[in-house]
Amino acid sequence: MQKVYPDTRAALAGLLKDGMTIMAGGFGLCGVPEQLILAIRDSGVKNLTVVSNNCGIDGVGLGLLLDTRQIKKMISSYVGENKTFAQQYLAGELEIEFNPQGTLAERIRAGGAGIPAFFTRTGAGTQIANGKDEREFDGNRYIMERGLVADLSIVHAWMGDTEGNLVYRKTARNFNPMMATAGKVTVAEVEHLVQPADINPDHIVTPGVYVKRMVHVPNAVKHIEQRTVRKRTAAPAGTGEEV
Repeated sequence: MQKVYPDTRAALAGLLKDGMTIMAGGFGLCGVPEQLILAIRDSGVKNLTVVSNNCGIDGVGLGLLLDTRQIKKMISSYVGENKTFAQQYLAGELEIEFNPQGTLAERIRAGGAGIPAFFTRTGAGTQIANGKDEREFDGNRYIMERGLVADLSIVHAWMGDTEGNLVYRKTARNFNPMMATAGKVTVAEVEHLVQPADINPDHIVTPGVYVKRMVHVPNAVKHIEQRTVRKRTAAPAGTGEEV
């Protein structure tokens, strides 16, 4: 089965439709499948429900789909630095289903594992619990949360082989691996594309069985959401250097 496609448009061909649910990996701007997001934007598909920890920032990542008003609903845990996200929500133009971050992660993991629902103490007794099944276990209150499954998952990996086995790096490992398991179809963009057996099996995070299509993005841009640098201070006398 040929999994590698020549570009993102080809990799998404026949998969996109109005009103579908898409999971998009990444955390902040780290590990975001930006090239696949660009292809979704250019396709013109609309009324999307998008599952992602946040929605990028204005003009970057999923923020691109907010700018074109292709997203109808976000299932997220964090608005982040995206002013458009907040403005559209406050204006009633965007529906948001907020989740505690750990709950969102577990809902995705559960969906990928075939678990339709689970109970958690997080949110019990708060507005999060409104309208949800609530039970008591061992003297504590728990609420039921549903697992999440998407029509399409798009993920970004640092390395992948042509069989779809994926390796992530550092913060990019947040959400991408679990989303890769929870999509009916998973499409991955990879920075380094190698041949089977070039990846140490112990290093593989997502087995290729979960990945249906891939595209090579060797020049991925690494955005920084908030650049923070420390001020230089005077070095000890006699060193002639700054620290």
